[in-house]
Amino acid sequence: MRHNKKRGMKLGTDASHTKAMKKSLLKALLANDRIKTLEQRAKAIRPDVDKVITWAKTGDLASRRLAIAKVGDAQSVGEISDKAAQGMWADRNGGYTRIMKLGPRKGDAAEVVIIELVTEPVKAKAAAPVAEVTKVEEDAE
Repeated sequence: MRHNKKRGMKLGTDASHTKAMKKSLLKALLANDRIKTLEQRAKAIRPDVDKVITWAKTGDLASRRLAIAKVGDAQSVGEISDKAAQGMWADRNGGYTRIMKLGPRKGDAAEVVIIELVTEPVKAKAAAPVAEVTKVEEDAE
């Protein structure tokens, strides 16, 4: 059955605890630029990070208020807005986070990862070299 499945992953807890945990992880990631957590939790907060950074890139008051409501910390949102105003993610249209796997945790073999904010500029894809086309002359007979 699909009852109450509209809002994403539950992460093994009830809805209010999931919401609080995601907000706490989001706040920690924006404050520290990198956190170590479980893979499912990192994948769960990735869309929220993208939304907050997109709002910060917009830069208007309504977007700032939406970001503060999502994160719960005005100071972190201010720092992210300053980074976005300086052009940190100006050439990116998404994909503001990177997840690197560290391996299984010793106690329960849960997959541990590092999720971090991407600060490097986007690399331009090199175009494949185009072969020169030469016209073949026809013999007039």
